Amino acid sequence: MTSLTFLGAAGTVTGSKFLMESADRRVLVDCGLYQGERRWRRLNWEDPGVRPGSLADVVLTHTHLDHCGYLPALVHRGYSGPVWATAGTAALADIVLHDSARLQEEDAAYARSAGFSKHDPPLALYTSEDADRAMGLVRVCDYGKPTTTDSGAVLTLTRAGHVLGSASAHLELGEASVLFSGDLGRPDHPLLLPRELPPAARTVVVESTYGDRDHPAEGSSTTVLGDAVRRTIGRGGSVLIPAFAVDRTELVLLALARLLEEHAIPDVPIYVDSPMALAALEVYQRPEHAAELRTEALAALMSLTQLRTAHSAEESKRLNNPGRPCIIVSASGMATGGRVVHHLRSMLPNPRNTVVLTGYQAVGTRGRQLQEGARELKMMGQYVRARAEVVTDEGFSVHADAGELLQWLTELPEPPEAVYVVHGEPRASSGLAERIREVLDCPVAVPRLGERVLVD
Repeated sequence: MTSLTFLGAAGTVTGSKFLMESADRRVLVDCGLYQGERRWRRLNWEDPGVRPGSLADVVLTHTHLDHCGYLPALVHRGYSGPVWATAGTAALADIVLHDSARLQEEDAAYARSAGFSKHDPPLALYTSEDADRAMGLVRVCDYGKPTTTDSGAVLTLTRAGHVLGSASAHLELGEASVLFSGDLGRPDHPLLLPRELPPAARTVVVESTYGDRDHPAEGSSTTVLGDAVRRTIGRGGSVLIPAFAVDRTELVLLALARLLEEHAIPDVPIYVDSPMALAALEVYQRPEHAAELRTEALAALMSLTQLRTAHSAEESKRLNNPGRPCIIVSASGMATGGRVVHHLRSMLPNPRNTVVLTGYQAVGTRGRQLQEGARELKMMGQYVRARAEVVTDEGFSVHADAGELLQWLTELPEPPEAVYVVHGEPRASSGLAERIREVLDCPVAVPRLGERVLVD
């Protein structure tokens, strides 16, 4: 029989890795990096749970680090087979993985020079060369087109509407038929077209990032963001918006463009300080990806006349003390790394400034600490006083909420025989599982990390 092992995103919202095995054929669906709490991040350095050289295929549902960020490490450990993904995921993963490698190399170098690492010498999890090798393995699949992979599995990707290129993955291996939701987008994503209807599958693995809650009503994000910008600029401060470089930056800019068009916020400079975000924005604008986008939203995004870009390190450093009220959008979205950490270090002590959190903040991240009222944050080996206003704007989430996840499951052409709830904190996963049980007459389980089940 075919088995399914949960090698990641079980008991937590990061590190997605799901292993399908039939006889000696092995397929890994997603290859995510653990982020957040130290107990999870440590797993990035441990045995991934499968010998990389024994894998025949890797499938990526989308380009966020918690779904693709471990791939160069897998390659470094010996994987050399194909990596199946959509064109959008392939284009964005090239940016994301190289940026991740660069940051890890820089962090290791800084730890060596500053002497605060427990390791001697501090090493990067993987290098830029590993990212090069990983991208050389990528093979592009079209949405809706069944593809026979090297393991003999039949893979079909359907549009998930989460970020550009995101997909749900349906795999037929041996006698098993398993549908992996990936991260599902919202039906009213401001920039992307809605997700497609799911295909029939006997077993479903569904994410539960927001499995225990419903999102605010449409339009609330511009209200919260607009209020924060007006309040901050009015007292002579600046607004710092940590945002994921892929998709979230585009959504934040789109919201700012609409607020400016409505004269709802002051016309101050808007800086995008993230080379990765700027590269991702260029990918979104490519003609070959137009079929996934709402054309009117892309036009509004490009109407920003006050948009400024910071490409170089020197341009970024100047934004630590901008000298006049402004809005800075910078990665990473949970403030775990990247240029936004330097801006936080400079801007948090000033009570005139505001930090606007625009997405899910995983447990253990600086974003989550700010969200929960931390008075100090540790950055680059030192603690910094947090006096700036902190605002959480939940209206930007492009993860489906509990009701939308349940709706996706009820749209299956046939009821599944089993549902496994993953990629959520324990409360979110158990909450969604209970709601699924009320609607679907099938076994529903929240698997443990490393748990193996038989599927058919």
